[in-house]
Formats: sequence, C-alpha cells, structure tokens
Amino acid sequence: MHWTSYIAPLAQGAWITAEITAYSTVLGAALSFAAGLGRVSRSRAVRVTAAVYIEIFRGTSLLVQMFWLYYALPLLGPSLPPMASGVLALSLNIGAYGAEVVRGAINAVPREQWEASTALNFTRRQALWRIIMPQALAEMMPPFGNLAIQNLKDTSLVSLITISDLSFHADALRNLTLASTPIYTLTLLMYFGMALVLTVLIRMIERWSRRHLAPARGAHA
Repeated sequence: MHWTSYIAPLAQGAWITAEITAYSTVLGAALSFAAGLGRVSRSRAVRVTAAVYIEIFRGTSLLVQMFWLYYALPLLGPSLPPMASGVLALSLNIGAYGAEVVRGAINAVPREQWEASTALNFTRRQALWRIIMPQALAEMMPPFGNLAIQNLKDTSLVSLITISDLSFHADALRNLTLASTPIYTLTLLMYFGMALVLTVLIRMIERWSRRHLAPARGAHA
C-alpha cells in the first residue's frame, strides 16, 4: 500500500481526537475555575472539598483514572460509554492541574487590589469578578495553553478503552500492514498539526486577554 492510502483512516481518527480534545478542554477549564475558586473560598468545607479533588486527580495516574471510570465504575452501578469515560477522565485530570493555575493567578494579584475594592465599597464577590478575576485571567492564559497542549497529547490514552482515535487507527493500520514508519510518521505529523492549530488559537486568546484584561490592574491601582 502507498503511504497516501493511510491518510484517510488516520484522518478519521484525528477527527475523533480533535473532538475529545475540544470537549475535555472546555469541561476541564470549567472544573479548573470551580476548584480554583473553591481553593480561595472563605468556606472551609469548600476549600477542603476542592483540595481533596485536586490532590486525588493530580496524585494518581490518568490512565488508571480512565480505566477506573470505564471498567470499575460499572461494577458499582453507573456505566459510562467509552467516549464519556475518556472525556470525563481527561477533564477531571486537566481540571485538577488547572485549578492550581487559577488559585495561583488569583493569589498573585496584589493585595492592594482587594484594598481598593474595599474602598469602593465592593463586596468580596463583586471585587473578585470585577477587579481580581480580569487581572488573574490574563496571567492564567500561558499555563492554560500548556495544559491544553498536554491534554491533546494525553488523548492518545483513550485508544486503550476502545475509542477509535488517531492512536487507535495508527495501531490498527500498523498491525494490518506492518508499515510502521509511514504510519507513525503521518501520525506524528497529524498530532503536530493539531497542536500547532491549538497553539495559534491559544496565543490569539492570550493576546486578546493581555490587551483587554491586563490593563485592569493599572486602572484599579
């Protein structure tokens, strides 16, 4: 078989990989903000809950988390399809790492900003969303970009729970044809292409956030 005949099946897998990356990155970002804000909450119960979630999913293997959701969870009752298990595991994992990014960015905002919000008679909630968060968001973008790229690479693990992603198709083609070099070369190029597109999108968001959100610090200082 000519190497061009491998492109179509690999492209089918790449589309699945792109879908999983998009779903898990968006859900993971939501979990990051929820847990990150939980870590700076005044409620001890909320802080402890967020800390437990973060430590569990940062301190255990993503692969084991994925296997647990797909193979072990059904033994307790609920059963998730492969796609849901893969997306949920990736989201929970990236969310745990992203939560520390959110917490760190919020804590990095100078204390004077909180004092300024108090002088403006803002409540803590108003100060967080109107003054602190716009500044923190600009600081979060670079590490969030790194997490998104890492998440793309981690999607290759979903092939181990029967999802026909790019890695799954590459392994299937290699087993069928034994043409390892062209198949895995194309696979590498496809992953690189997706990572490049993701990098460009992240940098566009980062530039926008720097332009529209970062000036908030000077405005409220």
